[in-house]
Amino acid sequence: MIKNPKLAKPIADASWGEFTRQLEYKAKWAGRVYIEIDRFLPSSKRCHCCGFVSESMLLDVCSWICLECERKHDRDVNAACNIKAAGLAVLAFGD
Repeated sequence: MIKNPKLAKPIADASWGEFTRQLEYKAKWAGRVYIEIDRFLPSSKRCHCCGFVSESMLLDVCSWICLECERKHDRDVNAACNIKAAGLAVLAFGD
């Protein structure tokens, strides 16, 4: 059913919703805090050191150099740092 172009997006959305619901349930069960951050946060394009946001970056780019502070970033590690910082900010200051 996922190959059907009319049904693929609703099925994928439902699956992601179920995944996040399960994460929230498991976090409560384990006594953890579950936080959702902004869906459109430019986590992989924002430098976690200086905050510079690269406007255009193709999806196949694995590492990049910040034009502001000239640090080299692995895209996935940089995104993880930004997501952690965003989650801690939501935890500290709210939405």
